[in-house]
Amino acid sequence: MSNDKPNIDPFELKKYYDPLRVADVCDALDGIGYFNLGLVAPEIRALQRGTRFWGVAFTVRCVPANRPMWTLPTTPEIVDSHDIWFRKVGLGVWRFYDQLQPGHVVVTDTGGSPPVGLWGSENSLRAVQKGAVGIITDGQCRDSGELLEQGTPICSRGVARTIIPGRIEIIETQTRIGMGGVQVCPGDIVGCDDDGIVVVPQTVAAEVAGHAREVLLADMRKRARHFAELGYPADDSVDVARIEQYYAELDAAAAGAPR
Repeated sequence: MSNDKPNIDPFELKKYYDPLRVADVCDALDGIGYFNLGLVAPEIRALQRGTRFWGVAFTVRCVPANRPMWTLPTTPEIVDSHDIWFRKVGLGVWRFYDQLQPGHVVVTDTGGSPPVGLWGSENSLRAVQKGAVGIITDGQCRDSGELLEQGTPICSRGVARTIIPGRIEIIETQTRIGMGGVQVCPGDIVGCDDDGIVVVPQTVAAEVAGHAREVLLADMRKRARHFAELGYPADDSVDVARIEQYYAELDAAAAGAPR
């Protein structure tokens, strides 16, 4: 794979990342001189251990609301507080779900807002229904028990109890943001596993994928030898043939694609 191919579809490029570990990609970034670039702050982690995804960044920029929520006099209004808030402050940008495509990772910059459960069990399901393979926020999530039960692939700085009205506003989507000490642009490749989160700029993502693939395969071959010497039963993590076949099929499909 070469990085000078014009107009690389990031959703096609994502397929080259799917088998990779975050560590493989970090090694490849080091190899091209991107030392410590793309490493999201370790405090921002998956809510559930074992969460793993690669996807294409869909960015969301937020700011503190800078205005309080007003008192709601009836139970129906309290139940409907989000829609009331959005109508009052004109947050049509919240309706970004229809912009999502299968393979997107929603990356959210909260702009230093106070602790708030920006992502919860219901709105995260909306994103997943539209194709999001992961959600990342540098703030908090809430309804954490339900998120765990749902298996929602979500990463956050922590959990919170409070809701959006009077605390945070989404003001822009699909723009350059800062999240966890890293610049994220629409179309960047974003990955998460138990080691943490990494963001690969789209400008180098094809080159990095090619290097990281070889890092993974070399490590798998070494570990397969150790497994054999130790008498460990082989598992998917040392199934070199499976990964080689996966990439061979991707390469063959790419070679046959119209140019």
